[in-house]
Amino acid sequence: MLNSLAMIGSQEMIIVLLVVLVLFGGKKIPELMRGVGQGVGELKKGMEEGQRQVQEAIRHDDTPKATTTTSSTTNSTPVP
Repeated sequence: MLNSLAMIGSQEMIIVLLVVLVLFGGKKIPELMRGVGQGVGELKKGMEEGQRQVQEAIRHDDTPKATTTTSSTTNSTPVP
Protein backbone atom coordinates (compact mmCIF):
# COMPACT_ATOMS: atom_id res chain seq x y z
CA MET A 1 0.00 0.00 0.00
CA LEU A 2 2.89 2.34 0.74
CA ASN A 3 4.22 1.94 -2.79
CA SER A 4 0.86 2.81 -4.30
CA LEU A 5 0.62 5.82 -2.01
CA ALA A 6 4.05 7.02 -3.10
CA MET A 7 3.01 6.84 -6.75
CA ILE A 8 0.30 9.50 -6.41
CA GLY A 9 0.93 12.14 -9.04
CA SER A 10 -0.08 15.77 -9.30
CA GLN A 11 -3.25 14.98 -11.27
CA GLU A 12 -4.44 12.59 -8.58
CA MET A 13 -3.71 15.15 -5.86
CA ILE A 14 -5.74 17.78 -7.73
CA ILE A 15 -8.66 15.36 -8.02
CA VAL A 16 -8.49 14.54 -4.31
CA LEU A 17 -8.41 18.25 -3.42
CA LEU A 18 -11.43 18.92 -5.65
CA VAL A 19 -13.35 16.07 -4.01
CA VAL A 20 -12.50 17.44 -0.56
CA LEU A 21 -13.63 20.90 -1.66
CA VAL A 22 -16.94 19.54 -2.95
CA LEU A 23 -17.57 17.37 0.14
CA PHE A 24 -16.68 19.89 2.83
CA GLY A 25 -17.17 23.22 1.09
CA GLY A 26 -14.89 26.23 1.18
CA LYS A 27 -15.88 27.31 4.69
CA LYS A 28 -15.24 23.96 6.35
CA ILE A 29 -11.77 23.37 4.90
CA PRO A 30 -9.95 25.81 7.25
CA GLU A 31 -11.63 24.15 10.24
CA LEU A 32 -10.69 20.73 8.90
CA MET A 33 -7.07 21.75 8.37
CA ARG A 34 -6.93 23.33 11.84
CA GLY A 35 -8.08 20.03 13.31
CA VAL A 36 -5.50 18.12 11.28
CA GLY A 37 -2.79 20.53 12.46
CA GLN A 38 -3.80 20.10 16.08
CA GLY A 39 -3.76 16.33 15.66
CA VAL A 40 -0.28 16.41 14.18
CA GLY A 41 0.87 18.64 17.04
CA GLU A 42 -0.51 16.23 19.62
CA LEU A 43 1.16 13.33 17.84
CA LYS A 44 4.53 15.11 17.93
CA LYS A 45 4.10 15.92 21.63
CA GLY A 46 3.27 12.30 22.37
CA MET A 47 6.29 11.04 20.45
CA GLU A 48 8.61 13.49 22.23
CA GLU A 49 7.17 12.48 25.60
CA GLY A 50 7.66 8.80 24.80
CA GLN A 51 11.26 9.39 23.74
CA ARG A 52 11.91 11.38 26.91
CA GLN A 53 10.49 8.61 29.07
CA VAL A 54 12.60 5.99 27.32
CA GLN A 55 15.74 8.09 27.76
CA GLU A 56 14.94 8.62 31.45
CA ALA A 57 14.39 4.91 31.93
CA ILE A 58 17.73 4.15 30.31
CA ARG A 59 19.49 6.79 32.39
CA HIS A 60 17.96 5.62 35.66
CA ASP A 61 18.37 1.93 34.95
CA ASP A 62 19.84 0.60 38.19
CA THR A 63 19.85 -3.05 37.28
CA PRO A 64 23.32 -4.54 37.55
CA LYS A 65 24.90 -5.54 34.31
CA ALA A 66 25.59 -9.23 33.87
CA THR A 67 29.30 -9.88 33.93
CA THR A 68 30.80 -12.96 32.47
CA THR A 69 33.75 -14.53 34.17
CA THR A 70 35.93 -17.00 32.42
CA SER A 71 37.71 -19.57 34.45
CA SER A 72 40.53 -21.45 32.93
CA THR A 73 40.74 -25.11 33.71
CA THR A 74 43.74 -27.22 33.02
CA ASN A 75 43.44 -30.75 31.78
CA SER A 76 46.16 -33.11 32.75
CA THR A 77 45.22 -35.44 29.95
CA PRO A 78 45.98 -34.44 26.38
CA VAL A 79 43.14 -34.15 23.92
CA PRO A 80 43.41 -36.82 21.19
